[in-house]
Amino acid sequence: MTQRILYFLVPGSNISPFDVTIAADAGFDQVIPLTGIRPENVTALVQDAVFCRPPKRFNDTGIFLGGRDVHMATDMFQSAKNAMVGDFQVGVFADPNGAYTTSAAVVALVEKAVREKTGNGLSGRVVSVFGTGPVGLCTAILAARQGAKARLCQLTADDDSKSALRFCERYGAKVEWVSAETHRDKINVMGDTEIAVSAAKAGIRILDAEVLEAGGKLMVAADTNAVPPSGVEGVGVNDKAIPVTVGKTSFLSIGPLAIGNLKYKTQFGLFRSIQTSAKAALIDFPEAYAFALEELANAK
Repeated sequence: MTQRILYFLVPGSNISPFDVTIAADAGFDQVIPLTGIRPENVTALVQDAVFCRPPKRFNDTGIFLGGRDVHMATDMFQSAKNAMVGDFQVGVFADPNGAYTTSAAVVALVEKAVREKTGNGLSGRVVSVFGTGPVGLCTAILAARQGAKARLCQLTADDDSKSALRFCERYGAKVEWVSAETHRDKINVMGDTEIAVSAAKAGIRILDAEVLEAGGKLMVAADTNAVPPSGVEGVGVNDKAIPVTVGKTSFLSIGPLAIGNLKYKTQFGLFRSIQTSAKAALIDFPEAYAFALEELANAK
């Protein structure tokens, strides 16, 4: 009996138990870890995986690109796509550090909240993303690709603007880099912000009441941090476009467990799509975003 096999390719020395569990629950019979993988190793590994089965058997074999480095994951994804030979293909799904499916969930929920509030989507909206790590970076890119005026808000002096903006350019996204290192910087950023996303480290309050009160145009605030204190004051962990008032500012609140629930459904569904798609699935974070939107639409 044919088994469905998923190969995990990661640059580091271990793979995520979270990802393994979802892959197994989604129907893969075997999840095989391949660690210490670099972009230059990917072509040979993918071709080894495709040629051991007859052509057009792409539903039975998958490649998952994990790790923590979104830049390297993009290089590995391109190498995996280029490794296909005619009808010898496999499904490929990149989700380093869970950033692709998490950012997809954030932007899908924000877009839905804005559309229900205003009748329009993110086009032309000012979206400020606080935190320039993998989730923040991908969130800003997805927002920009929907036509938003997206900006990445630097929280520490160590944040690497050149590397982040190069990554944005790879996806054709125009994203502004601004400082939010000080309380005054945050207040200045919030002056024209319509959508605020906190994607910083867990357990740190990024946007407090004073900062939020500076956001006279704020419509939606989303927080990816499930560890107290919340990243955004007033945001509850289960909030899903819940009206919240903090001081003189009112906005729709999207909490981390609502984001996490859609992230889980998106990742699970994308693993399933490798096994069921009519052609070899090639899943980057734009595809994850499209799936998250569809998941929300079907949930009505």
